[in-house]
Amino acid sequence: MFRIEKGRLVWEYDHELVWIEPWGANALRVRAACSEMREEDWALLPAAESNAATVIETEKATITNGKIKAEITKQGQLFFYNQHGKRLLNETQHTYQLKYGGREFKAHPGGSDYSIRLRLESDSQEKLFGMGQYQHPFLNLKGCSLELTHRNSQVSVPFVLSSAGYGFLWHNPAVGQVHFSLNVTEWSAPSTKQLDYWITAGDTPAEIEEAYADATGKVPMMPEYGMGFWQCKLRYRTQEELLTVAREYKRRQLPIDVIVIDFFHWTNQGDWQFDPEYWPDPEGMVRELKEMGIELMVSVWPTVQTESKHYAEMLAKGYLLRSDRGVRTQFQFLGQNAIFDATHPEARRYLWELIKRNYYDKGIRVFWLDEAEPELSVYDHDIYRYHLGSSQQIGNLYPVKYSQTFFDGMAAEGQENIINLVRCAWAGSQRYGALVWSGDIHSSFETLAIQVKAGLSMAIAGIPWWTTDIGGFHGGNPNDPAFRECIVRWFQYGAFCPVFRLHGDRMPFVPPTGTSGGGVCGSGSDNEVWSYGDEAYAIFSDYMLMRERLKPYIADLMREAHVKGTPPMRPLFYDFPQDTVAWEVDDQYMFGPDLLVAPVVNGGQRSRSVYLPAGAEWTHAFSGAVVTGGQWISVDAPLEQIPLFVRNGAQLPLVMVK
Repeated sequence: MFRIEKGRLVWEYDHELVWIEPWGANALRVRAACSEMREEDWALLPAAESNAATVIETEKATITNGKIKAEITKQGQLFFYNQHGKRLLNETQHTYQLKYGGREFKAHPGGSDYSIRLRLESDSQEKLFGMGQYQHPFLNLKGCSLELTHRNSQVSVPFVLSSAGYGFLWHNPAVGQVHFSLNVTEWSAPSTKQLDYWITAGDTPAEIEEAYADATGKVPMMPEYGMGFWQCKLRYRTQEELLTVAREYKRRQLPIDVIVIDFFHWTNQGDWQFDPEYWPDPEGMVRELKEMGIELMVSVWPTVQTESKHYAEMLAKGYLLRSDRGVRTQFQFLGQNAIFDATHPEARRYLWELIKRNYYDKGIRVFWLDEAEPELSVYDHDIYRYHLGSSQQIGNLYPVKYSQTFFDGMAAEGQENIINLVRCAWAGSQRYGALVWSGDIHSSFETLAIQVKAGLSMAIAGIPWWTTDIGGFHGGNPNDPAFRECIVRWFQYGAFCPVFRLHGDRMPFVPPTGTSGGGVCGSGSDNEVWSYGDEAYAIFSDYMLMRERLKPYIADLMREAHVKGTPPMRPLFYDFPQDTVAWEVDDQYMFGPDLLVAPVVNGGQRSRSVYLPAGAEWTHAFSGAVVTGGQWISVDAPLEQIPLFVRNGAQLPLVMVK
């Protein structure tokens, strides 16, 4: 029934095996399987040795590791407690009414996989945060049902932080669902081999977040160019067009750190090289940009077109995603495409060699890993099969392995401070330098409001590097006064995100320039800071300069993320856990310890209510007025100002002294 084996507590009965073992400070990993346990290192790093205490009695056994204790009964029901004896979670009981209890395994007839469910009872009043990025208007997830899979603009990172004092990682890359209901939390996967999760207890959100970062890894130190302004649009079509924009930024003496070449700068998808007709001298282009102090980022897609020069070889070597049924076409965009299999270690090496030869050796040091879910024309995961297994069972791991492809290659070249922009992530992606953005979202105030919550959810889910397309991606006419207001407010918000990046597919559409290669893809209209009229340009310039002045402060935030896993932007409760109102506020955030940001997310709005947390004095960044915390106030928000407050008189160079 109970035994101790290799430092873990083991419960075994009939066909079922349960392992409970220490995994980091104040944390436990729980695995359950039928007959045989598999050793999988999906997101968790190897655990250090622990002084966990195990006690076996007749009716139950316990294992205690720092501030967390697990108890398993003779019948196999699990309970979790903190160091104060407070019950954090427990599995539902196996009774006549709930006949499956907390753990349910249903074997697929004739197969080796199971449909599994985990049912946990919790405090109906708790608040839950994290889980990655979903395009919904909720920061507190209690009562929400979430799909555990990736889509364009949806990022499933299954770590949740509870106001009750625990963090929980569903350590399973299978496609599934979670329901955070009032009566029970239920995790499920329709096709998987075993149950696997990690849980930690802590006295503060920061302690929980840092334990999770220790368990799954931390971001590298962000390079200096990552902390400034990034210029991007859909899409610079030629080398000269891109250089003209870069030269104009320098002529205007505007700070710019990164400029971006978007998709279809190639001939065919899967060639992974510049189309020489439109990009005749990449080395010269990179050299001129570096002389201007600008880093070049280049988009890479995992799609491999049947016409690509590499398609036949990658197919023969098993480097492409397979389709168990139907045709070998997983994505359709300007051709029929298969998907590079990032779960295959040899495929990762193969792709990096091409990237190195065609981009890295030409001086390019930062990449845009688009389509990283990967995007599929049909999201029926039972059709697709990777090197590591069925997409149903391991599909959520893909973006981690996609980021790892580039991180490993760049690290092997001796590069440090690696950062790559990627459209998707899972637990552990952060340690491979993943900067996640919120995907191809709509250009509207409503969508901007959702991004504020999405960014905070990603931060709590352990992804500290996050950004949006400033102005949204789909639509937005630079000559439309309503959109100009929207992008001004978005730009102000973007200046206080971990990465400050302008991008979008602006209207009207610009037709293709040719009939082959990179010329077959059209573009959006202008999307530079001078594209939106004089009023917007003056505001954009002010916030670009403000961001530039804040670089030393931002560098400190990035160092904290690298060393401790602290997210640069986080909900108010992260810094003020004792303030009960701070747990309720979902449209403001802290940008580091000293700046409170309250974005304006409604058209025509020129003031807003702001909560200033208790335990600090707050200085309005523009007026200099000092307000005692622990109260709501009404704050003026003229178009040129985002409500911004400095904590306890911190000396930050926000406003230029006239």
